[in-house]
Amino acid sequence: MAMKNHPEHQKNLFEYLSRFITENKRSRFIEVIENRTRHLSVVLEDIYQPHNASAVLRTCDCLGIQDIHIIENRNTYTLNKSVSLGSSKWVTMKRYNERENNTSECLASLKSKGYKIAVTSPHKNDVSIEDLAVDQKLAVVFGTELEGISDMAMGLADTYVRIPMYGFTESYNISVSAAITLYHLIRKIRQSGVSWKLSEEEQSELLLEWARKVVKRPELHEKNFLKKFS
Repeated sequence: MAMKNHPEHQKNLFEYLSRFITENKRSRFIEVIENRTRHLSVVLEDIYQPHNASAVLRTCDCLGIQDIHIIENRNTYTLNKSVSLGSSKWVTMKRYNERENNTSECLASLKSKGYKIAVTSPHKNDVSIEDLAVDQKLAVVFGTELEGISDMAMGLADTYVRIPMYGFTESYNISVSAAITLYHLIRKIRQSGVSWKLSEEEQSELLLEWARKVVKRPELHEKNFLKKFS
């Protein structure tokens, strides 16, 4: 492993860059990182309305969900800054847009990392979000506003999940659906006995990434750090 990617190096560099961050901001970083998780991740398939895309991102940040996987088969994922309120700075977004069908690449990658794929769509074998198990890492897929989840995603899913509804309307808005589902699942995960927090290495990497986003000209400070401490 290269020294610059070593957790101890990243930790020391973060501490050095912290000299150029307000104490309140640094304390906030430490507070937030303790509540970040990758045990639950979000997959957005062909979400194209900026308001919905931004609202889901903001929800993930508020709930401590770090990773959002964005599938762009037909629609480009765009943000509305007045809705996202800067949340895109603090979460990790991975885009899949280089193949004819990017859904299979995304879901296969998540499965290889130990994620169970849960598709939010009515299905004859579906389970309520109240009964969905959270002992294994979980990636929840939300589909496009008009057509819902693709056949490809449905076929690759490990489980199907629904939100209970008691009215006449057949579905929730995508951003509302995501907020309800993710809030319920994150509460369930935090109350369970699973190890849901980021590893020390992941925390060091993410803290450094955040610091670089708020420090002016971080590359100059990093050069000084390397001169002094390498």
